Amino acid sequence: MIIVTTDYIPGKKIVKQLGLVRGNSVRVRHIGRDIVAGFKSIVGGEVAEYTKMLAETREQALDRMIEEAIKLDADAVVNVRFSTSFIMKAAAELLAYGTAVKIGNKED
Repeated sequence: MIIVTTDYIPGKKIVKQLGLVRGNSVRVRHIGRDIVAGFKSIVGGEVAEYTKMLAETREQALDRMIEEAIKLDADAVVNVRFSTSFIMKAAAELLAYGTAVKIGNKED
């Protein structure tokens, strides 16, 4: 499966658009991570616990988007984007979305 943030794939042509595909994940902050983040806010620096949590959330949303594309028998997903939103005080959603497509070689 080819995943790109552009509306084209170098060396390929889009032969059919299959539609929007998306995947999301909602995560809630952990009290232990909040304590560590509180200390970091005093001394400064990266909050590695949150960085790791967001990276895992992003990968899960991307995996779910790819699963939707596979169900449509897509070869690729173009124009992939990420979006975040707050659900409640301690929870956020991360959404990955794009357009599922069938592709062929430029020469075809």
